[in-house]
Amino acid sequence: MVETGPDISTALGALKLSAPTLMGSGCYGSGEEYAPFVDLARIGGVVLKSVTRLPRLGNDTPRLVPVASGLLNAIGLQNPGIESYLAHDVAKFADRPCAVVGSVAGFSVDDFAFVTERLAARDEIDAIEINISCPNVAHEGETFACDPALAAAATRAARAVTKKPLIVKLSPNVTDIAEIARRVEDAGADALAVINTVRGMSIDVDRAAPKLGNVTGGLSGAAIRPIAVLAVWEVARAVRIPILGQGGIETARDALEFILAGASAVSIGTGNFTDPRAPIAVADGIRAYLSARKIATLREIVGAANPGFLGYKPHSA
Repeated sequence: MVETGPDISTALGALKLSAPTLMGSGCYGSGEEYAPFVDLARIGGVVLKSVTRLPRLGNDTPRLVPVASGLLNAIGLQNPGIESYLAHDVAKFADRPCAVVGSVAGFSVDDFAFVTERLAARDEIDAIEINISCPNVAHEGETFACDPALAAAATRAARAVTKKPLIVKLSPNVTDIAEIARRVEDAGADALAVINTVRGMSIDVDRAAPKLGNVTGGLSGAAIRPIAVLAVWEVARAVRIPILGQGGIETARDALEFILAGASAVSIGTGNFTDPRAPIAVADGIRAYLSARKIATLREIVGAANPGFLGYKPHSA
């Protein structure tokens, strides 16, 4: 299907996207699971589930708890480990008609370098997301994303082993997300994914016990959208690299909030679970918004509602 009307293509560094819609890590599989319902050629790309150096079984169950306007998850980075992933999974990504972004998680700086180098070497992978919301076992469990120096160190390690676009996913569970964004930009990130989930928990009042097996988890969904929009707004005033806005996006108007705040593209996660066609509706809605206002390209509205926006525009000189 050939799309007409305004140009909604965008870019995250050297990663070119035909539409500004990426699917969040762990929320869209590898794309093939949704192919019967969605034409993958009409979305920007898929961010794959995070992979680690060694296999992980994940957290105790229950791992998912629906809550008001959102979802708590504590999956625990369950994955087969990078060696098995390369041997059995990556080859099937070659036929995807959209961008494929590999996601890397680690528990030491060396982990980020090791897994990024192995995964980015594959032709099927167009870019790498660095999930720095993992505890650093060498620093008494402190999360990389919550410390500017650790966030920069993980980014620098990944940057040193690949020239492919590097997207670093930031956590909202910090005092000053803008400072961490600046440090990550200086360390070599090509783009920033803003934000990851917000820490939360839910208690079963009948059992007088936490509902999640891990006790706490990450809150996603519509409930965190105002938090995420604010984070994009703040980061867009602090860095010049492009931003991938994410957190509670379900509709085109939701996505437009992020774009007007300074995001060059958006990522849809939990919304896919209730509506597999949400990515198409979001892309079509963005195009309709631009058309109604006689705006020719998406890049013209990136940061348009943010007076302090530093000025990154996709495809601009």
